Amino acid sequence: MATTPSEEVVPNNGMGLITYVCDEVGPAHKDSETLAQSLENLVKLPLGSKVYIRVNWKDVQQRPGRLDLCEHWKLTFDLARRYGKRVGFRVMVSNPDIPGPTLPDFLVPKIPMVKLGEWQHRVRYEPRYDDPAFQAAFHELVDLLAAEYDGHRDVEYVDTFMYGFWGEGHTWPLESNPFPDSLTAENTFVSMFQYQAERWKKTPLVTNTQPDFSKVGNSELLDRTIRSFNWLRTDTIFIENEQIEELSNRPPWTGVSVEVGMSDGSPASLKLDEGVTYTDNVIHHAQDVGACYFSLWNWHRIQADRLLNYYHQFPVAIDQLARRIGYRVRPSWVWTYEEDGYPGLIVGFANDGIAGVPGALRVSVVTDDGRVLAGGSLDAGCPLPGKVRQAKFPLPKGTNWKGLRLKAELEVKGVRYPVRWASRQRLNEDGSLNLRPTVGLGQNDETGGVPPG
Repeated sequence: MATTPSEEVVPNNGMGLITYVCDEVGPAHKDSETLAQSLENLVKLPLGSKVYIRVNWKDVQQRPGRLDLCEHWKLTFDLARRYGKRVGFRVMVSNPDIPGPTLPDFLVPKIPMVKLGEWQHRVRYEPRYDDPAFQAAFHELVDLLAAEYDGHRDVEYVDTFMYGFWGEGHTWPLESNPFPDSLTAENTFVSMFQYQAERWKKTPLVTNTQPDFSKVGNSELLDRTIRSFNWLRTDTIFIENEQIEELSNRPPWTGVSVEVGMSDGSPASLKLDEGVTYTDNVIHHAQDVGACYFSLWNWHRIQADRLLNYYHQFPVAIDQLARRIGYRVRPSWVWTYEEDGYPGLIVGFANDGIAGVPGALRVSVVTDDGRVLAGGSLDAGCPLPGKVRQAKFPLPKGTNWKGLRLKAELEVKGVRYPVRWASRQRLNEDGSLNLRPTVGLGQNDETGGVPPG
């Protein structure tokens, strides 16, 4: 049997275009709509297969010992479930885009704040992250979120809490940090990362590849992220060459999310260069680093109409990305054999996407009633983009391979998610493929006729 690539969007875990519904300045808003309407218009967009929300600490907790979730958080999860989409999120402990503190009111009097300087006509302060009161509150926040959302069926990934502005690992352009020395800064944030990694046992953490401008240990966090089978992200695709190097040369089993704001379709936002819009340029560079996710996001001006205004004018690059992003795996070759009276299959798995599998691909040969006859995992990250990885499946004596199902799952941090094959051939409802001979195979490849003899 042989399969050919699908031309459809494949909505598997670990990949996809991800629609932003809330960022640093708040949730989507349109004057003529309620909050619920604005969010639903975004979540239901067929362009995105996932949803992303970024909120402040005070938006999810107002009192010690419990979560107090804001309205747009609740709406996002309710809508995502209704439309069959999973959610990625970040809770910010620092946000320079809002007036006043990001911390809940009950914490503000307890946490020392350090003046770093002035930026954009406002004096900027950061908390003493190493203060015992901050650390105790931070541990409680992580515990509360992980208890509720680690392994949650609706959660795709969680951004790592990092130092500074928006939790991205920096306080650029301010050159100081709130710590007494760089060693204290790095030890504090390595410890904070380890606490998160230990609590988020099932759901992937996604760490920003921000260069260590603020000298707080970012490279160590990236190393620990990869070694703990968590993932990476970036919020730029042009400015910092260091991030491109990290993303492009990551281990193949490491997922990557690329976040860059899009044009809203207005003439001033297109930034045409030799007929190429800025956003199309961004999209092609997201492909260059092998992205698993890409943001559908009007930076600080989120609105469904704005995304659609751009898309209706320039659909080609977005459509192409939706059909290339992440891993797009199929059983390209299926060979049959018999050995000492035992039948079996050898399958050559191909990856038509731009990224490796962000975990391990587990494949099973099953009967129609769900009985597993053979199965196992490919090496983590395999098959690589544009490559083929073979696997052998010995079957019980007397088994007829025709009509068996080939089923796939993505395993990340010990959790398995169903995978739909990215093949043009008809699939079952669960994404598995029924095995059958392909017309013409077994003949001479050059003549199309029966081999001599």
